Amino acid sequence: MTLDHLAIATPDLDLGSAPYTALGLHPEGPDEDVPTQGVRVRAFVVGGSLIELLMPTRPESPLTSFLQKRGAGLHHLAFRVGDLDAEMRRLREQGAAFLSPEPQPGRAGTQVAFLHPRWGAGTLIELVEHPAGSRH
Repeated sequence: MTLDHLAIATPDLDLGSAPYTALGLHPEGPDEDVPTQGVRVRAFVVGGSLIELLMPTRPESPLTSFLQKRGAGLHHLAFRVGDLDAEMRRLREQGAAFLSPEPQPGRAGTQVAFLHPRWGAGTLIELVEHPAGSRH
């Protein structure tokens, strides 16, 4: 398991990108909508991981609520796994609670699952399975 990305919540991708572009980072590609999560994502490559900026695309998005309660900032940590279904089974055997019972579509053709923050010591943790042969 490796760190896949850090996700930063922002109400505006351009404003949220300013610190990263000032540091010399460039978006990996075009912004991508993830309808299942109600977000638009802009990703920056940093070494072998990503920084993903997340902006809500609809008022009922969980990210909208997050921004209203906590403001912009770190939203979650994501870890890359080889077999998401197997990892979900393994973690459930250890008492893990997930926000949804099944993997969901994520950015760039990934499958994702979020662990409940109560299980993650107050931190939202995402597990990410990338399609075979993908770089990130």
